[in-house]
Amino acid sequence: MDRSTINEIEKENYADESSLANVIDVLKAKGYIESLVPHYDHFVFGDDQTELYPHEIFFDEVIRLEDLSAPEGQAILYAVSSPQKNVKGLYVDSYGSYHDDLSESMIERMKFCHDMKRGTLNFQ
Repeated sequence: MDRSTINEIEKENYADESSLANVIDVLKAKGYIESLVPHYDHFVFGDDQTELYPHEIFFDEVIRLEDLSAPEGQAILYAVSSPQKNVKGLYVDSYGSYHDDLSESMIERMKFCHDMKRGTLNFQ
């Protein structure tokens, strides 16, 4: 995934949370309980490997966690929901050379959700 895409997306403020695990706990308390696994152009979750495609999901939050003292503590956490499938889940991507590649349609959906949240959609 293009790292500049992440920089364009405003991140929710979790300054009071000290680690990835703490932020995950906060989001789980908000109902984001499924672990989402990327499969290039979609996510899967659950024992039955339910698929979520870009048109079915909304990127509710994108949080970049940077622990400069521990490179393995650097991650991007996505809180994703799908009203169509009545699910909320989390996807954690590493920040650096060991990250998952998401399709252009997933990145475009992420940008769309960001613009929608900010009220900056352009329908030209």
